[in-house]
Amino acid sequence: MSADMTQIFSEFIGTAILILLGDGVCAAVNLNKSKAQNSGWIVIAFGWALAVTIAVYVAGINGPAHLNPAVTIAMAVNGSLKASLVLPFIVAQVLGGIVGAVLVWLAYLPHWNETTDKGAILGTFSTGPAIRNYPANFISEVIGTMVLVVGLLAFGANKFADGTNVFAVGGLILAIGLSLGGATGYAINPARDLGPRIAHFILPMKNKGDSDWAYSWVPVVAPIVGGLLAVGLFTFIKK
Repeated sequence: MSADMTQIFSEFIGTAILILLGDGVCAAVNLNKSKAQNSGWIVIAFGWALAVTIAVYVAGINGPAHLNPAVTIAMAVNGSLKASLVLPFIVAQVLGGIVGAVLVWLAYLPHWNETTDKGAILGTFSTGPAIRNYPANFISEVIGTMVLVVGLLAFGANKFADGTNVFAVGGLILAIGLSLGGATGYAINPARDLGPRIAHFILPMKNKGDSDWAYSWVPVVAPIVGGLLAVGLFTFIKK
């Protein structure tokens, strides 16, 4: 396998792990008869932070571990990633998101029929706003992703003991989730939302309802905008 293909596969498997563990904690909290049902936002925020930490460790063995199209595009604009890898990375990330969500479905297979709340089921897969206001939702996702990408760029400009920078990334995700996640569920990652939303659309679940495609553009477009703005902001900070 070529070096490029190894990196592309790393993005796929890393994103699959990210969604398996991240959407997994959402399933644990949201689904009826789960032992973790109703354990709350703090559990979800910590679960996602740990999901990112573990996924980055795995994907980082053979690649940059972006796991996020917004990060991939931002790093290409920043000159940290060659342009020819942008589209393959994004495809791998979205496919990884689909596979990870399917694995969550399998892991909680009996619970889907026990859960009748369509919003809870969709929330296990993808994000949605607490208050549906598209301009406000868009701004929230832009801000969250700006913090994410500025943080990642700042980590790259600092020195860490080998392997410890990943814990900083997990802490960054936790901070975003606790501080900024309440408005939209902090997708801050197009693949994290789109891949599982596609899985929700295609998987057989008795009570799933629709996949809310009307909202789906927000967690795809806004993080890309936020990532690009973050590159500009970080460039200004470094001057």
